[in-house]
Amino acid sequence: MSDPRVRLMVAQGVARLAFARPDRRNALDHAMWEAIPALVAEAMRRPDVRLLLLASDVPGVFSAGADIAEFAARSPDPQWRARNRQAIRAAQQALAHAPKPTLAVVDGDCVGGGCGLVMACDLRVASPASRFGITPARLGLVYPLHDTKLLVDLVGPSWAKRLLLTGTLVDGATAERIGLVTELAADPDARARALVEELLAASADSQRWTKAVIARVLAGQADDDAETNALFEGAFDGPDFRMRAEAFLKRRRHPE
Repeated sequence: MSDPRVRLMVAQGVARLAFARPDRRNALDHAMWEAIPALVAEAMRRPDVRLLLLASDVPGVFSAGADIAEFAARSPDPQWRARNRQAIRAAQQALAHAPKPTLAVVDGDCVGGGCGLVMACDLRVASPASRFGITPARLGLVYPLHDTKLLVDLVGPSWAKRLLLTGTLVDGATAERIGLVTELAADPDARARALVEELLAASADSQRWTKAVIARVLAGQADDDAETNALFEGAFDGPDFRMRAEAFLKRRRHPE
């Protein structure tokens, strides 16, 4: 049964995965975490989807993070803790390993687990009013290694320590400056629409292969191997390259 607080809508090549829990500022409980991987998988599986947007249907807030009330009530049960940790990890990994481009749109507070999901996306657009924070230090908890690596990959170890050791929130301008946000825009939805057009205009094959190569770099690979060489060489024989190269040459011969 689908969870109405986590919605997937598809239109014009774009899958939009949005949170809708206004009474709790989009705090993510266990059921919501569990719903995310299947929805991401559906978007990646559909041939009519070119990219995925991660957003909020609640004005002024992206997500307050994990549902602390639920966690406080259920965390004494070690089996529930293990299931919940796996659900959160699966949600982040679904986004982090998505073969199609992912774009998070943030307007408002983006905290804890919500920030972790945004970090797992390829691109992040936010408003100046947005605030970002990862707050286990405020609760006496420890951030998992996988999540910490996502943060370090984006902002470097110094700012990762600053965010994790204090648990304090930073504003949108700071988030952009340190690399937590890709772009800051007064109207993040409008900027996201423009980015979507740019992404849709590019080659889906190239995007998929490029994401695979970047994942290898982030995992520590420093030089080509047989598989990455095959990706590079194989692209020249693909129909997408031939079609796009012919279109480029035609435009150069016959400029408007």
